[in-house]
Amino acid sequence: MLSSSCLSLLELSSTDMLDFPPTPRTVPRVMTASGIFSDKDRDSEVSSSKCRGRKIIVANFLPLHSKKDPDSGKWNFSFDEDSLLLQLKDGFSPDVDVIYVGSLKVDVDIREQDEVSQKLLEEFNCAPTFIPTYLQKQFYHGFCKQHLWPLFHYMMPISPYHGSRFDRHLWQAYLSANKRFADKVMEVINLEEDYVWIHDYHLMVLPTFLRKRYSRIKLGFFLHSLFPSSEIYRTLPVRDEILRALLNADLIGFHTFDYARHFLSCCSRLLGLEYESKRGYLTLEYFGRTIYIKILPVGVHMGRLESALNQPHTSIKVKEIKENLKGKKLILGVDDIDIFKGIGLKLLAMEQLLNQHPELRGNIVLVQILNPARSNGNDVQEAKRETYEITKRINKVFGSPGYEPVILIDQPISPHEKIAYYVLAECCIVNALRDGMNLVPYEYIVCRQGTSKMDEVLEVSPDSPRTSTIVVSEFIGCSPSLSGAVRVNPWDFDAVADALYAAVSMPALEKQLRHEKHYRYVSSHDVAYWARSFSQDLERACREHYSKRCWGIGFGLGFRILSLSPSFRKLSIEHIGSAYRSASRRAIFLDYDGTVVSETSLIKSPSPEVISIINNLCMDSKNTVFIVSGRGKDSLGAWFASCKNLGIAAEHGFYLRWKRDSDWEVSPLAENFDWKRIAEPVMKLYTEATDGSYIETKDSALVWHHQDADPYFGSCQAMELLDHLENVLANEPVVVKRGQQIVEVKPQGVTKGLVAERVLSTMINSNKAPDFVLCIGDDRSDEDMFESISSKSYSSSLAGPPKIFACTVGQKPSKAKYYLDDTTDVLTLLQSLATPSTRKLRPSFETRVLFEDDI
Repeated sequence: MLSSSCLSLLELSSTDMLDFPPTPRTVPRVMTASGIFSDKDRDSEVSSSKCRGRKIIVANFLPLHSKKDPDSGKWNFSFDEDSLLLQLKDGFSPDVDVIYVGSLKVDVDIREQDEVSQKLLEEFNCAPTFIPTYLQKQFYHGFCKQHLWPLFHYMMPISPYHGSRFDRHLWQAYLSANKRFADKVMEVINLEEDYVWIHDYHLMVLPTFLRKRYSRIKLGFFLHSLFPSSEIYRTLPVRDEILRALLNADLIGFHTFDYARHFLSCCSRLLGLEYESKRGYLTLEYFGRTIYIKILPVGVHMGRLESALNQPHTSIKVKEIKENLKGKKLILGVDDIDIFKGIGLKLLAMEQLLNQHPELRGNIVLVQILNPARSNGNDVQEAKRETYEITKRINKVFGSPGYEPVILIDQPISPHEKIAYYVLAECCIVNALRDGMNLVPYEYIVCRQGTSKMDEVLEVSPDSPRTSTIVVSEFIGCSPSLSGAVRVNPWDFDAVADALYAAVSMPALEKQLRHEKHYRYVSSHDVAYWARSFSQDLERACREHYSKRCWGIGFGLGFRILSLSPSFRKLSIEHIGSAYRSASRRAIFLDYDGTVVSETSLIKSPSPEVISIINNLCMDSKNTVFIVSGRGKDSLGAWFASCKNLGIAAEHGFYLRWKRDSDWEVSPLAENFDWKRIAEPVMKLYTEATDGSYIETKDSALVWHHQDADPYFGSCQAMELLDHLENVLANEPVVVKRGQQIVEVKPQGVTKGLVAERVLSTMINSNKAPDFVLCIGDDRSDEDMFESISSKSYSSSLAGPPKIFACTVGQKPSKAKYYLDDTTDVLTLLQSLATPSTRKLRPSFETRVLFEDDI
């Protein structure tokens, strides 16, 4: 029937999940020779061929209407045609199967759940996730509505009377509910073929639960809510857990660049991740994986709206409302009842409009449709109370017999009636204080465009110009795409009143041009376009899944996938030890900061342990050992004064000496330093403007450091400085490079790679050609060494190829073929080489490698 996946050992680490056992899985395969568990599931091979490439849409609620017949006791289900989840199917190819995973809005008795599940899967392609009532209350009405939703709308619990304080029990409920969704997805998924698309903030940790089960699952996530700025998001106690969970998706989608920018800023400030643009796509590198960021607002279903416009019920309602208006101009507002929709401020703006423009009294009407609230609470009741109070006051002051300036519709209305109001509205106002997207303006535009059938009802010519005007808050997701709308700050109700007056008094030609511009965008960026675009980008984001080796590392919500080149592996003592012992001549190149001394260490001088290890290596007559660093010669020379036979290349090789008693050799490539007089003033300018930055002056280079500056601002300033220096130094014999929280200017040709070439060439010319080469480094400048020692320029001159070990520190993409986790592992490895007996690597604090998917 339907496939399942392997049970990851990591599930055992999620102690908070143990009360909710997962769906039974098959036993993991045996441990491989390298000590890595393979989690590759082959059960999917028995799935039917029609399951290939299906789309699994996961959301909190299924796109269904559910009702139980009180007489027969039978459940009746039907599709919710207004559901976005159902409408997005139009963006997929007709031969693509779509399966929906979500919960029902009704409680189903546990004795009926199997029968209901079978019925929904067979008749509706829906796999229901049954969540107990108590858990649903804590998960949805608790954590989602009391914590995530207010915070994402910039409302913080600054006091017990203003929002809800963080509740760890509600967070556990959120995790438990997300895990139930993960279990259901794994019941229906074909792991090798299917794509999973998760929707909205209710399921933000679901990517981690799914990625745990199968490292190469094809996974997209779209946030329909707004994402707050980092200053707001950082107040969430589980901020890191949610961010890391989202980063287990392959593609993360947002409505606007602002929302994406806030998310990326949080990743930068909290996780130290920097984004970049690759051929037009924003991406994040996360443990070797590339996570793509998608920015595209959702659209409306054009066909459904146009079909509704042609319905007889709509025509009847249009005529009825038109008759009631009696020539008055109609301003329309359609909002849910909550504190963020700005209904009260909208009414205050209407009051101000009537105060300032008496001629509009009796000639203009604001119809405010109040959609049912999606949650209960004091804030909802407060918003409703304020709405009624202001409405009553306006109608009392400016109304007259037979005329009310504000009409509240606080009851469910049919879609036909709502569309009729759209058709007749002179202006539509969306005044939300914060809102994720809000499709009301899009629906209004389509309805104002009309159809031939509606033209007959309105008694207008099919060739007559179409018009519409929109007043929209600048704080909602649809605002950037509505460039012809009158944008307002909803808090400034005086300005909103002016915007309303401008909208209703706008010349007809301007209304027409604004409408045409909006309609072109809305009609070409409908819900099908949005779904198709996201699906295509998800496929693109998953293309590299099988070109790399994957490991699962970390426990619980700290779980992540390490994805690296198949040839990239951890350097083991056993592997390098035999090559080291059998070599007759060795060359060893070691970076300093981040390699033998930790970057985070406050003491930058080498420890006695480092000195001892280096000395032991240098005492072996077969070894030529070099410290190759960007640091100055004075500090390096003083620190390693006790290492008689150690070679040092300082300032990336500008200075070089072979032994302690040798003279420093200066690179002949750099003789003119007049460029410093150009670069230094520029760096000083950025230093003054960037708190926490400073300039390091070397004999051969200038380095601008920003590790102590604000992460985001420092990074932006570094990019600006890089561009500035490249422009002013374009004709100088220097290179400008950006490194790890630095921008450096140094002479052309002075690189660590040239140091390695020079040392190796000298050894070869002295008939001391090495048959063992080890190079260890941690940053971008060391990549030149890795490339250099692997080149054929010197190896071709040897009797036999040397055994080369290029090793980077940290698990990250690199030109090196090997990696070590940290400086502790580096020192352990060097210690084992420096002593006669080889010892095992010290185990890391956490179990780093848990399983591997074979290629």
